[in-house]
Amino acid sequence: MTAELLTFGCRLNTYESEVMRDLCSRADPGGSSRAHPAAPAETIIVNTCAVTAEAERQARQAIRRAARERPGARIVVTGCAAQLDPAAWAALPGVTRVLGNQDKLKPESWAPDAGSAVSDIMTARDTAPHLVTDFAGRSRAFVQVQQGCDHRCTFCIIPFGRGPSRSVPIGAVVTQVRALVAAGYREVVLTGVDIASYGADLPGAPPLGQLARRLLTLVPELPRLRLSSLDPAAIDADLWRLVAQEPRLMPHLHLSLQAGSDLVLKRMKRRHSIADARRVIDQARTLRPGIAIGADLIAGFPTETDALFCETLAFVEAADMPFLHVFPYSERPGTPAARMPAVPVAMRRERAARLREAGRRAARRFFEAQVGQTVSVLMEAANTGHSEHFVPVRLQGDAEPGRVVAARAIAATDEGLVLTNLSRVAGEVGWVAKRTNRSGEDEGDRVGTRPYFPLNQTAHHLAAPPPLPPETGELS
Repeated sequence: MTAELLTFGCRLNTYESEVMRDLCSRADPGGSSRAHPAAPAETIIVNTCAVTAEAERQARQAIRRAARERPGARIVVTGCAAQLDPAAWAALPGVTRVLGNQDKLKPESWAPDAGSAVSDIMTARDTAPHLVTDFAGRSRAFVQVQQGCDHRCTFCIIPFGRGPSRSVPIGAVVTQVRALVAAGYREVVLTGVDIASYGADLPGAPPLGQLARRLLTLVPELPRLRLSSLDPAAIDADLWRLVAQEPRLMPHLHLSLQAGSDLVLKRMKRRHSIADARRVIDQARTLRPGIAIGADLIAGFPTETDALFCETLAFVEAADMPFLHVFPYSERPGTPAARMPAVPVAMRRERAARLREAGRRAARRFFEAQVGQTVSVLMEAANTGHSEHFVPVRLQGDAEPGRVVAARAIAATDEGLVLTNLSRVAGEVGWVAKRTNRSGEDEGDRVGTRPYFPLNQTAHHLAAPPPLPPETGELS
């Protein structure tokens, strides 16, 4: 039998679900010969999320449905919600085992006779790398580079579900990405809980930008590298240089902003101000014109008045960010924000809807600005995929899933772009860049099959960057 994985929450959970799939397969060498052999007998693994009460509700609902519809299945519950309250999840119907976030990644946890195990996550001091080369049903791969969080935002329970911040050594990340590229993946997303804090616990403290730079240097065959959510207070100089100069780093930054009001940010215990956020967005657009900016936002945080919400809405509208992830505030037991004066739930939802509508309008403007341009698309189905800016696209024609192709945008919709005129280029497209001469005149698109981005042919004509810092950090 194969193990069925039900994954809730973040990209890190997606990565860890594939690790568990592999561990189940190794624990059952006599299992199914299908694409993903897994644990003995029928097993359902529920990888939970604790970011919001809604995420927990959906996981509980899935468990009850599985217990009702498949009474013979063994249900294993893991993830952040299980780490935080294992007894509550163990008491649900059909649940046979509960595993903590550390324990779910240990081979011994998937032995046929293994029981429940939830270790003290706050004592974790390292992150064991796992070699994953298959992401079931996905065209892009996720690679964990960091785990845990040392910050204490007042609304967030995740540090207590993930433990302290710890980083995967650069050499292990390179090995993982090489294996994924060899397996046919053309886009890799670096993920973690707080990837902007990468490297502080490693020898030499290499920052995230140095990891990305060395990864792209050591794996030149990787066409596309993407980053998951970034803390705007911790973007390092190396990363900014890559944004400016490296076409294989996708022109898409997603920022963990949370609010557009300085007072709300202070009460959230965030490390950036609105001025800081504005500088980050402006710098990204200066270094990489046309870059897509996204943001996480919480609507209806405790004590948020109408005036404070209007500050956030005004910031969002002025920043014109096309990709917004908006969440109505959700109380997390034990967090400082849960003890603050609450905004009514209906008002949270109404404010979230207004922010989403502002994001929808910004997205439509962003999509329309790309009509007539050539875009690079990672195909995820025969005629759908995502562009380098992470815009959803639909091709008028088919292409092989997993390939990166170039096509011309002919129309924009509320959902993304419509593309046609599939380019026939030698090899596989990795990126598309606009070319201008020194007078700023458009010389058309340059379609790249390997890294090539001379400064005098880009739209931004940057001066040569300052010398790179000495190499630091271990490769193994």
